[in-house]
Amino acid sequence: EDEEGQFTIATTHTHARYVLPSVIGKFIQKYPKVELSLRQGNPAQCCQLVATGQADLAICTDPGDLAEVAQVPCYWLHRSAITPRRHPLLRIKPLTLEALSRYPLITYDEAFRGRKIVDKTFSDRGLHPRIVLSAVDADVSKVYVGMGLGIAIFASVVFDPKQDVNLRRIDARHLFEPSSLNLMVRRYSYLRTYMADFIQMFAPRIDKELIDKTLFKRRTAKMARMTLPEL
Repeated sequence: EDEEGQFTIATTHTHARYVLPSVIGKFIQKYPKVELSLRQGNPAQCCQLVATGQADLAICTDPGDLAEVAQVPCYWLHRSAITPRRHPLLRIKPLTLEALSRYPLITYDEAFRGRKIVDKTFSDRGLHPRIVLSAVDADVSKVYVGMGLGIAIFASVVFDPKQDVNLRRIDARHLFEPSSLNLMVRRYSYLRTYMADFIQMFAPRIDKELIDKTLFKRRTAKMARMTLPEL
């Protein structure tokens, strides 16, 4: 029976809130009898849920190397600086790390790869900005940006022009390397038809043949600077 069943997806707050809603809407329309569950956590937690069979797949950035979990890169995620309206940084073009480092920063919790990338980028330049808030929830962080507590450095997808009318976004892809948004699946597992359909709705470039090849490899190949679409 491939038209009904249970389907659990593990993901982070960012992707549950900003990346997946339209995909999940289409999926529920096509498979109304499937009981879909979302479980949120940081990338390591999401992959652990897949490794232990508590989730069918995870969508998150690179959590490290788990032998039980196969990784399929799907998209590049670029970063932006999010500021209040009329902030002095809006007049600096192009934006520089030195300019950013003069202001208190809000960024991801240390459990997220995005935080490691931000920290390393500043450190490599000999800069040590003050982190005033580390968060797993971009929506909470944007509230504090609006209060003037600091400048947020997050994935660009978290900025919504319609919702964030009191904020501004500065593209920072030239300053920070991107993260890959990946699909994580337990090795040697069986994906039901509706699970494979969900994957194609989320990442049309991934077909069943690629999934099968990835599931039955002994290890996931090291990801080079491959060509991926951007979110």
